[in-house]
Amino acid sequence: MKVRELAYLFGFRPPPRTYGSEVRQFQLPVDGLVEYAAWLHPAETPKVIGQEAVDELRTFLRPGDVAIDIGAHTGDTAIPMALAVGRSGRVLALEPNPYVYPVLERNAALNPARTAIVPLPFAATARAGPVSFDYSDAGFCNGGRHEGISRWRHAHAFSVRVRGENLQAYLAAHHADLVPRLRYIKVDAEGHDLTILESLAGIIATVRPFVRAEVYRHTAAVGRQRLHAFMSGHGYDVHRVGGETCYRGDQLAAADMTREPQFDIFCVPHSTGLDVP
Repeated sequence: MKVRELAYLFGFRPPPRTYGSEVRQFQLPVDGLVEYAAWLHPAETPKVIGQEAVDELRTFLRPGDVAIDIGAHTGDTAIPMALAVGRSGRVLALEPNPYVYPVLERNAALNPARTAIVPLPFAATARAGPVSFDYSDAGFCNGGRHEGISRWRHAHAFSVRVRGENLQAYLAAHHADLVPRLRYIKVDAEGHDLTILESLAGIIATVRPFVRAEVYRHTAAVGRQRLHAFMSGHGYDVHRVGGETCYRGDQLAAADMTREPQFDIFCVPHSTGLDVP
């Protein structure tokens, strides 16, 4: 923990700060010119929209498919998804952080001829209602929900109350027409990925989308193995993501879930064709 973070935890915190965004352009060999609004927060990691990432998504996404990006941040992952499913498809992008959500909204409005992104200002939770998210700085850049983890361990001293929705119920009420076309769910929820996936168990069991989730560094061994058991129990092969251009890396057994502190998994439903070497 840094000295500055320790001071924040003891209450010596600056007031909240907001940052704008700047539209940048990427020339992709296949998809052409793509615009992306970069958040100007000084701690934001530079983002690149690349053709190889879109091509990897196209190995399992088709035009007209629906994808859900849970923890969409600025939209840097939603845009490649949207390019992969095309204008006839749809990407639902969830981001509850009110400091970054305006950037996601801006990105959802860019590239209108080729993408259809629906920004949603809430977190996916087991039950509807407000929840607390914690961040490491006054601009609310890095963080998320840390319920059950000591603040002295996660070291995020800036909190904001955000809206939570049971996503399965929300989809049934507002986007029931999209559910049969759901092909992909990406979750990045600071260790709450399993809780979110469990709340979507009905959709996962019936629609059987591809799933990408994060194994968070603070998740205990039992939680990691529960995540593996949940996906394998629903008839999925669990793979380690090898990078943005290699989702289907080594297949993982339950014992493999504790070999690294943090990584992503890509879960492939049986009998899709992708489980054939």
